[in-house]
Amino acid sequence: MANPSFDIVSELDSAELDNAINQTSKELSTRFDFRGTGAGIERSGDEAVVLTAETEDRVKAALDVFKDKLIKRGISLKAMEAGEPRASGKTSKIDCALKQGIEQDVAKKINKAIRDEGPKGVQTQIQGDQIRVTAKKRDDLQSVIAMLKKADFDVALQFTNYRS
Repeated sequence: MANPSFDIVSELDSAELDNAINQTSKELSTRFDFRGTGAGIERSGDEAVVLTAETEDRVKAALDVFKDKLIKRGISLKAMEAGEPRASGKTSKIDCALKQGIEQDVAKKINKAIRDEGPKGVQTQIQGDQIRVTAKKRDDLQSVIAMLKKADFDVALQFTNYRS
C-alpha cells in the first residue's frame, strides 16, 4: 500500500482571475471617482495584467481596486507582482506580473523547512514546479500543511492531490 501524499503547488485559478479582472473593469467604468480618467484593465497574455489611467494617482487607485477584487475571489496577492507606475504617452500604466509555479530556490527553502521543523519520517521530492510530500501517517501530512500555512515563502501555496 502506498504512503499518504500530497502535492504543494502554486497555481492561479484562471476563471477566478478573469472574474477579478472583469469585476475591476466594471467598477472602474461605473465608479464616480474614475469617471473621465481613462482607467482600465486588460490582460496581457497569460502571465500579466496591465492597468492604465490618465494620472499616476488614478492608476494606483485602480491597482487597489484590482487587489481588492483578487482577495474577494480567493486569489493570494503573493501570486501578483505589481510594477511601478510608468508614463506612457498621455497615460500612466502599471504592469502586474502573475506568478505560477514554485521556483527552484523557493522549493529548496520549503524542503529545508519541512526537514528541519516537520515531523520525522516525512519525505519531500521536487518535481518540476511542484513538491510531492509523503509520510507514513496522515497526521504527519496535516501537520506539515499547518506548518507551511503559517510560514511565509513569498509564494501562494496550494495543497492538492491529497491521497491517503
